Amino acid sequence: MNEEQNYESQQEVHSKVVRAGKRTYFFDVKSTRNNDLYLTITESKKSIQNGKTTFQKHKIFLYKEDFEKFSDALGESINKINELKQEGKFAEAETDLSDFSSVDFEDLP
Repeated sequence: MNEEQNYESQQEVHSKVVRAGKRTYFFDVKSTRNNDLYLTITESKKSIQNGKTTFQKHKIFLYKEDFEKFSDALGESINKINELKQEGKFAEAETDLSDFSSVDFEDLP
């Protein structure tokens, strides 16, 4: 195995998949060549265009120096959403289970 193949096999450290309706989120912890860790968050949304299934992808790269600020802002935002819902300012969205996809890794390009 050459150095590039070895790096590729070590690059992905951990992966978590969250399926949510027509969207799938991938949380991938990866390492750099210098063994620094970073996180990629990918949103993949399934859609059908002209009879063909396509996936729109959006990716965020989050580096270690931003982890704490990102985590704090995300937690604060989620807490605010929960607070506003409890105050009755916003209605709870009803989940239509027929919208949930059963996308597997093998289905994604």
